[in-house]
Amino acid sequence: MYYLLLAFMYGISILPLWLLYRISDVLYLIIYYVVGYRKSVVFENLKQAFPDKTEKEITRLAKKYYLNLTDMMVETIKLLTLSQQQLQRRFVCDLTVLHKLYAEGKSCQMHLGHNFNWEWANQFCMQGVKFPFLVVYMPLTSKVGDRMFRYFREKSGSTLLPANDIKNSMLPWMDKQYLIALVADQNPGNPRRSYWYPFLNKMTAFYKGPEMTARRSNIPVVFVDIRKVKRGYYHATLKLAFEEPATVPEGQITEDFVKFLEGNIREQPDVWVWSHRRWKHEYRE
Repeated sequence: MYYLLLAFMYGISILPLWLLYRISDVLYLIIYYVVGYRKSVVFENLKQAFPDKTEKEITRLAKKYYLNLTDMMVETIKLLTLSQQQLQRRFVCDLTVLHKLYAEGKSCQMHLGHNFNWEWANQFCMQGVKFPFLVVYMPLTSKVGDRMFRYFREKSGSTLLPANDIKNSMLPWMDKQYLIALVADQNPGNPRRSYWYPFLNKMTAFYKGPEMTARRSNIPVVFVDIRKVKRGYYHATLKLAFEEPATVPEGQITEDFVKFLEGNIREQPDVWVWSHRRWKHEYRE
């Protein structure tokens, strides 16, 4: 099953992007109008985040989101055959801050949100930096799905670290230089062991792990902002947020990231993943 699915993916991937975007248009119509994939979650989240928008504005934003979602799907498949030159034309990011940290012999944490297209960002960074590139991920329950997911990520040279065993997975890297990418807007499983901050008009739980690791090892933290310039073209900005994390008060790194992420979402809301159940937990004083 795995090899049949992989062959099918490669067959789709060789199609030109203009044709893949036509496929994305059809997928959008099916997912939004026929399947209605998590529409109640998306609309509930959008109304929570933007209470001043009218029903018509929320619907328009939701449709843009779903089209970006299906674009993300076909763009991720395209990575199987997308050349380095093609990617560099379509994804732009100044990696100077990462080169500087590497030259200084430092490791680095990159904090980013679920902004499209993080898969292209992953491969772009892999092609442009000397760091070993570590990515924390949550293993999928489906063995075939998990194997496929790992293939897509590891094909570009990334090293995947399972989030449910991150402590042991990091042991081989403790005395080495590395860059680790952390999608820091995940919904934590244990709300009582989380930081809580206002986020999109609601008190929201955030994992303590990224900040605690940065502070403990004094690893510089870089925030990542990914923008969709137009269909098939992205621009990412890297901000050296904390060069000496051990010197700042506890909670400051996470709080600054939350503000950074919310600002980015409000400027381009249709590229953040609204179909996640981000607010599963209720804040209690």
